[in-house]
Amino acid sequence: MLIDSHAHLDDPRFDNDRDKLINSLEDNGVEIVINIGADLQTSISSVSLAEKYDNIYAAIGVHPHSAKEVDNSTIEVLRTFAKRDKVVAIGEIGLDYYYDNSPRDIQRKWFIEQLNLAKELNLPVVIHTRDAAQETFDILKEAQDGSLRGVLHCYSGSVEMAMEYIKMGFYISLGGPVTFKNAKVSKEVAKNIPLDKLLIETDCPYLTPEPYRGKRNEPVYVRYVAGTIAELRGITYEELERTTNRNTKDLFKIF
Repeated sequence: MLIDSHAHLDDPRFDNDRDKLINSLEDNGVEIVINIGADLQTSISSVSLAEKYDNIYAAIGVHPHSAKEVDNSTIEVLRTFAKRDKVVAIGEIGLDYYYDNSPRDIQRKWFIEQLNLAKELNLPVVIHTRDAAQETFDILKEAQDGSLRGVLHCYSGSVEMAMEYIKMGFYISLGGPVTFKNAKVSKEVAKNIPLDKLLIETDCPYLTPEPYRGKRNEPVYVRYVAGTIAELRGITYEELERTTNRNTKDLFKIF
């Protein structure tokens, strides 16, 4: 039984079959899904899903794309919802300088505020970073006072930076791109980081792995991520499954 550590099952692309899909997860080898918020609305939707289904847990937070929509009242709503039993993380939060959907200074401000919220509530963070690798690292290093923990989701950086994040106390999560033929850097990360610091994910409905690339991603496709990484590392699928499950439960304190 695998855990999908990062999914967006509240996305409209699941509107026609969401209940059926979630109810079939266990029969298809997926024990737990962490559903991730990206703005206030999807954060609340994530909590609702988690409270409806035993096998769903929620992360809540505002993605850098939506940082321009955040104010102090947003943080207060997140603080309130973060105290619900099925909420296990603050995320996804971070920086995205590829699209620049929100001004960079605003992204930085609310990234830091949400890191502070996570520390206040003793919750891990789920980090999104794109085209902002060094600045994301610098902000996390500055924020790390010994209490901050979390995961770099769908990690696309170098092995060297991954090792630095691990030294800082973070996990690294890999998703569908590790299955792509041209994903040389992701494959090197998969082969070289400590197995006890690895999580796996789908980021569904995005980033569908081979052999379903181009179609809607689903939590059950996390098996292709697991299989690829196990092959790259020269270990059994069962060892990869067992270790990443334990890592995910340890990080998000799911018992």
